[in-house]
Amino acid sequence: MSREFGFLAQVNDAFDQAAAHTELEPGLLSQIRACNSVYRLTFPLKRDDGSIQVIEAWRAEHSQHKLPTKGGIRFSTGVTEDEVMALAALMTFKCSVVDVPFGGAKGGIRIDRRDYSANELERITRRYTYELIKKRFIGPGIDVPAPDYGTGPAEMAWIVDTYKSMSNGEQNPEACVTGKPIEQEGIRGRLDATGRGVFYGVREVCNSAEEMRPLGLEPGLTGKRVVVQGLGNVGYHAARHLADGGAVLVGIAEFEGAIANPDGLDLEAVVRHREETGSILGFPGATDLARNIDALELDCEILIPAALENQITGENAPRIRAKVIGEAANGPTTAEADAILLERGVRVLPDLYLNAGGVTVSYFEWLKNLSHVRFGRMEKRFDEAAHRSLLREIGRATGVNVEASDLPDLGADEEDLVHSGLEETMIVALHQIQDVEAGMGIRDLRTASFVTAIKKIAVSYQELGIFP
Repeated sequence: MSREFGFLAQVNDAFDQAAAHTELEPGLLSQIRACNSVYRLTFPLKRDDGSIQVIEAWRAEHSQHKLPTKGGIRFSTGVTEDEVMALAALMTFKCSVVDVPFGGAKGGIRIDRRDYSANELERITRRYTYELIKKRFIGPGIDVPAPDYGTGPAEMAWIVDTYKSMSNGEQNPEACVTGKPIEQEGIRGRLDATGRGVFYGVREVCNSAEEMRPLGLEPGLTGKRVVVQGLGNVGYHAARHLADGGAVLVGIAEFEGAIANPDGLDLEAVVRHREETGSILGFPGATDLARNIDALELDCEILIPAALENQITGENAPRIRAKVIGEAANGPTTAEADAILLERGVRVLPDLYLNAGGVTVSYFEWLKNLSHVRFGRMEKRFDEAAHRSLLREIGRATGVNVEASDLPDLGADEEDLVHSGLEETMIVALHQIQDVEAGMGIRDLRTASFVTAIKKIAVSYQELGIFP
């Protein structure tokens, strides 16, 4: 009998299971678990045809143990208060896991962006921002949104422009939101940050002989078959980096359907086919699957659900053939499915950790906006000169002369530094989680991730003197 339940209840259930492994005072655990505040709002939209539509939207701030709070804004017909609160909670724990000093938040507007013109989307975004400003649910030191499902740099540009027009000379208005276009003080490397973070996490696990041995797999990414559900920003970049790292893309699912080819799919060719035809179906050499969710059951080593929540359920979990599941989406695995996969020995890299690349690079963007200095501007030429000098000395010592014109660009620019910082963050966080997992005597990265987060947040509250 299925015991599936709401998204927020699933997050809280996972929290409770992890909290049982701690010795923290119950009142402190209750505070960490609770959602601090939720703002539900409605406002009218005048459509291009002159009709009026009432828009529903939410913003939840789960935890203010650190400020600002941080979390994306999604445009989806599936947005509910339960979903927004659940995603805000996950953001709190996600930030804690990767040592990003934010509390968790999330926002959503209940629309399908495909039903609206660009002008209508701009009016919706600006009005939503205006409402958040009125209630102090946005600001560089208060709450900093970012892109999420159905939103991107354009929406973030409208948000920062609206905020600046009402900020009364605030010194750091650009820091009110992240994921902005580069031209509006965004940061290089943000666009593919979540997908790249997924790649770093999956690669680190696959390169570990200790991780691969129980799964009956050889270390390394090379040759491992990958299925990706969702070709949005996260899924596309995760697939691209995994393929570049030597994995073989054998299945892709999108909302219109799924395709498979055991010999491998050319990601860029699939993307071009979809742009030309409006669908991934009918891609030459691939087999069309009856339902997009059928791709989750394809024979592969690595499965990347990068769409929406509740995709792997108690119904299909017994048929999942992947040995490693990398949760690129938020909440793609239900509580019942998680228990089944754990029992079957499938290694699940939880969303709480794996898709933290976006918020990590958002943190870098926020720091850039506060400092008003592009990363690499101060040190790039100095580092380059130092490296060239070192190579010249090595040349003198070895007798091998290297012409300056033959040397590559040896100074790190902003994108190099962002990639380096993200890679370091994902690797260090994984090792912390693995240490907690080993100390608990379990083989469950989700529980270990929650325990890691809970303990770090507890220290923050204790430092504030709120709890002993």
